[in-house]
Amino acid sequence: MKYLVDSHCHLVDERFDFDKEDIIDNFEKDQILFVVNPGDTLQSSKDAVELASRFEKVYAAVGIHPHEAKDYDDDMEKELCKLIEEQDKIVAIGEIGLDYYYDHSPRDIQKQVFRRQLDLAVKYDLPVIIHSRDAIQDTYDILAEYSDRIVAVMHSYSGSYEMAKRFMDLGFYISISGTVTFKNARVVKEVAKQLPLDRLLIETDSPYLTPEPYRGKRNEPKYVRYVAEKISELKDIANSKVVEATKNNAKRFFRISIED
Repeated sequence: MKYLVDSHCHLVDERFDFDKEDIIDNFEKDQILFVVNPGDTLQSSKDAVELASRFEKVYAAVGIHPHEAKDYDDDMEKELCKLIEEQDKIVAIGEIGLDYYYDHSPRDIQKQVFRRQLDLAVKYDLPVIIHSRDAIQDTYDILAEYSDRIVAVMHSYSGSYEMAKRFMDLGFYISISGTVTFKNARVVKEVAKQLPLDRLLIETDSPYLTPEPYRGKRNEPKYVRYVAEKISELKDIANSKVVEATKNNAKRFFRISIED
């Protein structure tokens, strides 16, 4: 097994409060080259940056999740800008986007805040990590407005392959999480089978979406290997090809030059 990359995990989640340093210290043993830890609130963005500043193999992304869009204001944006300008291990804006499943923030506000944070990505020339739930068409329409100015990854993608192809036609990437191992995840399996290797990232979204055979337990970065194994099975190719491709894609997307 060559080195893996977990392109999306939430190590500052409270469920890692008692052992996240141990998890990170075990990255070499677990053959994890690096992880990207996105924020979803202002505080978690600050915490992600702080964690990245202490550990070589942890990188941060900063952003406000659509659930929190109702609280986004000029002061919060200034804080995000300050983080980006002062810290060199921030590799993306995210996770940001639209979520119409819970509607914790009004949809018009979600769209407005989504665009404001995409503007930050343009301003600071950073890639973007996209959250989209039950809002795929509106997400696409907004991203299409920015497609000549940003590059984005569709985090924990759950839409159709036809829609994935439209995002890839914009030059974007598709990230597959542990859901691909779930027995009833027919659509995600079909997408993973068809995705070209040069547009594929893998992630855990830990502590959420724990893959089989550990479903029901807390997820963590080392379980990204099960995502890679399932994709290689679906594609009927060597696991090493999936690991190598997704590692190189993550390094390219996030502009990380860490050595294996």
